[in-house]
Amino acid sequence: MDLELSEADVTFRDGLREVFLGAIPEDVRRRTALGRITREDIVTSQRILNEHGLAVPHWPQKWGGRGWTPTQSHIYASELQRNAVPTPLAFNVSMVGPIIAEFGSEAQQQKFLPATANLDIWWSQGFSEPEAGSDLASLRTTARREGDAYVLNGQKTWTTLGQYGEWMFVLARTDPDAPRKQQGLSFLLLDLATPGIEHRPIKLVDGSSEVNEFFFDNVEIPAENLVGEENKGWTYAKFLLGNERNGIAQVGTSQRIYRELAAAAAGQETEDGPLAADPQFRSAMHTAKTTLLALEATQMRVTGASENGAASPVSSLLKMEGTQALQALSRLRMHAAGPDGLLLDAEAPLRAEHAASVSAEQYLNLRKLSIFGGSNEIQRGVIAKTILGL
Repeated sequence: MDLELSEADVTFRDGLREVFLGAIPEDVRRRTALGRITREDIVTSQRILNEHGLAVPHWPQKWGGRGWTPTQSHIYASELQRNAVPTPLAFNVSMVGPIIAEFGSEAQQQKFLPATANLDIWWSQGFSEPEAGSDLASLRTTARREGDAYVLNGQKTWTTLGQYGEWMFVLARTDPDAPRKQQGLSFLLLDLATPGIEHRPIKLVDGSSEVNEFFFDNVEIPAENLVGEENKGWTYAKFLLGNERNGIAQVGTSQRIYRELAAAAAGQETEDGPLAADPQFRSAMHTAKTTLLALEATQMRVTGASENGAASPVSSLLKMEGTQALQALSRLRMHAAGPDGLLLDAEAPLRAEHAASVSAEQYLNLRKLSIFGGSNEIQRGVIAKTILGL
């Protein structure tokens, strides 16, 4: 399903594969493919990639970037996903890192960027709230300036992997009297060891607790941890969310699942013969293949448009269609698993929350993709306004 690559790009791709398949431990890649990745796997993989100069290639070259072309950046992201290499922690490398590199002070860059690239700091995202998820500008968490500090009060929720977080980048309201809700927001860096913070895990339908909620009660943030200008946080958030939506699409992951599913279906016998010969299954697989080709082309458009530092509105289209494609493949994988989809691995502990197979767990877990990073309904509105001009 590759778009046509030049000879130089093929050489570039093969060089990445040497690192991905040769330096990243096979057991880490196997757990990643099964959706059983651990915190240690993410840290191990990112530090290996950083050692090879491949953890933050899209950052400024001063801070570890590689100055790649849009095509090379696309190949890199696709090959990570296709080869089940843990993607460098998005909160670090695709969200807060680029914000600090672009808008942070020199002191903030020196303090945070090397540690962020090497995952010596695990960042969490403090954006969504109970009444401000897809409509993020409606957030209510406040940060009141008092002398040399901001005093933070409020709540953040759906904080993915927040149980591992050591620092959090927080979007908070610093001017409650701003004329528009998008105004008066600021981007702050919070040490999660600061007093006044309560953390609670949220148990999901698949039995995991990968998301969390945080409560802030008069938490003091040094004023030096304000990124950029006060009340300009919405500008920075839009820059960040464009990167997030591109990653959520996970086109390379879908391509890997498609490849694995096609191979499995060829040997999967049903009452009427091989699953691959079932008309409905074949039709769904053909639709998936066509969709993935279109998504790969769209991803390159988004990558190219983002080279000037501006978020591309096409990222909304990519996020919506990419997540729907991944969800459709998860349904096909459940279909292919059949009764085996309810069996436990023989070596797994018998616990009720793990009673579903990997295919069932991932099917349930991937339902979230329609919601986070801006729900698909919100993305349709963005597309209507910014692309179609409606």
